[in-house]
Amino acid sequence: MKNCLECGKPLMGRVDKKFCLDMCRNSYNNRLNSDSYNIVRTMNNQLRKNRRILQDVCPEDKIKTTKSLLLGKGFDFNLITSIRPTLKGNIYHFVYDYGYLELENDIYLIVKDKRLDK
Repeated sequence: MKNCLECGKPLMGRVDKKFCLDMCRNSYNNRLNSDSYNIVRTMNNQLRKNRRILQDVCPEDKIKTTKSLLLGKGFDFNLITSIRPTLKGNIYHFVYDYGYLELENDIYLIVKDKRLDK
């Protein structure tokens, strides 16, 4: 006779049954996945925060702002979703549909990619 992988109680029913209750199955899987998903969850939270900051700073198509304003709001320049070079050689860093281009003297151009609006 097999026992539940989470609580150890004897299992009744199907031959391939692994858990006695849905609660045990959920607890087992949550515990199993918690460590490996912690870093992913943390990075996704910061990416969403970065996007919200860019969206708040840039309510229109584009705007210029300072690096200190972005940092003051908690923006993390190390986390982006893509990089797009232009024909002129500029490199935009994107967080989903909002991008930024570093100009001179810690000034940044924030843009919204309208191609993703559909």
